[in-house]
Amino acid sequence: MKNILIPLIALLFFSCVQTSHDYVKMEGQIFGTYYHVIYQPIQQTDSLDKGLLKVLNKVDWSLSTYKDTSTISKFNFSELGARTDAMLEKVFLKGQEIYDNSDGAFDMTVAPLVNAWGFGFKKKDSITTELIDSLLLFVGMDKLRLKDAFLEKDRPGIMLDASAIAKGFGVDEAANYLLAQGIKNYMVEIGGEIRAAGLNSKGIPWRVGIDQPTDDKTLLSRELQAILSLSDAALATSGNYRNFYIRKGKKYAHTIDPTTGYPVQHSLLSATIIAPDCMSADAYATACMVMGVKKSYQLIKNLPNVEGYFIYVDHNGNNQVKYTPGFESLIAAE
Repeated sequence: MKNILIPLIALLFFSCVQTSHDYVKMEGQIFGTYYHVIYQPIQQTDSLDKGLLKVLNKVDWSLSTYKDTSTISKFNFSELGARTDAMLEKVFLKGQEIYDNSDGAFDMTVAPLVNAWGFGFKKKDSITTELIDSLLLFVGMDKLRLKDAFLEKDRPGIMLDASAIAKGFGVDEAANYLLAQGIKNYMVEIGGEIRAAGLNSKGIPWRVGIDQPTDDKTLLSRELQAILSLSDAALATSGNYRNFYIRKGKKYAHTIDPTTGYPVQHSLLSATIIAPDCMSADAYATACMVMGVKKSYQLIKNLPNVEGYFIYVDHNGNNQVKYTPGFESLIAAE
């Protein structure tokens, strides 16, 4: 999966690793971004690098729209549907659940619109009202049915874009691999999406920073809004301040509203979601960016075991923060 999003989370966990042979670090490229993993092996001779990379590549070959022979691409190129694999099926079912919970704000069939606006796997089109109206006919997860490992579409042209959930799913798959090997202390990060368990090498929960929103694609200007204490949970952040383009003086953000077909225009700058699994956190963070501050807060507040941290612009142009009641306990003491 190629991901043009620059990570929105400032990772602090490398600074937490002491000079020690207890914890193992690995890093590399996957999904068009970077991954970092730190874990405490059961034995000093254990090396899980090859196994982890195999897991991540398997996810890529299932969910990448940039691979013509991936499972998701075969579905996209099909007329009326295609067979799924276990990974695409799991991601689709989770996406369908969050589509329902968010009243359609999270929608994996938004692919034609994302492509048209220049944020997908095809070149952008010349946008007209007529074009957007025509593309909306292909959007809606209610136009899909999964039965006996076959994903059926109502009409040709319906496509899936898993970019708003696949990184989180990849994090979960890597974390589950570590758990299967008996690893209790680990942190997995892919492009800013994180899942952590146990403690870091200092014997405390893992530390993760949330960026202050700033229109800087280069990451040269970077300050932290908050530092979190994370253990036995997953985190994902979505925002419109690093993936955008300006055309004729107007800024177009990468988050597309599936109901209107246009990039969102509201005060919410970023949404950070904590959930038991990273796939859910990833998808809900995207849904929040579509919904805006008020609706997002109500949605996340009412979800069990899910917390949210929202940065938005007030009427005076100043950045403000709003978070769900349970989030405050995650903010690390200075």
